[in-house]
Amino acid sequence: MADARARSTDHHSQVHTEVRAPMEVIVSRVIMFGFGVIEVLIGVRFVLMLLGANAEAGFVKMIYSVSGVFMAPFVTIFNTAEVGGAVFEWSSLVAIAVYALVAWGLVALIRAVSPREQSQTVERVESEDDSVAQQ
Repeated sequence: MADARARSTDHHSQVHTEVRAPMEVIVSRVIMFGFGVIEVLIGVRFVLMLLGANAEAGFVKMIYSVSGVFMAPFVTIFNTAEVGGAVFEWSSLVAIAVYALVAWGLVALIRAVSPREQSQTVERVESEDDSVAQQ
């Protein structure tokens, strides 16, 4: 009997529980984050132009150059209205709307292809037997 009690007390087990988000959810979040950054850059560009920011200032120059890459397809859609150094750039607003629609469309496509939205819980049981007690 003493040997049986020794074996039962030397048995150790641990349960590790992990909650994993489906890959589709992670990809959707990355897409929304990436397009969100693009939209914020274009929005800051719009505000800087609207307020007539100095285009030679370092921060303004950086925003204009980085956002200019994403604005390239939209620059010539509308004429810009300029009043006293302030520029109302309609193309920026169109670009923000188009990028938002593209992001929404990509996420909707991912959801349509793989409609699994819930996280899955994975449990892993690790057991460790004391070899001395078994002898």
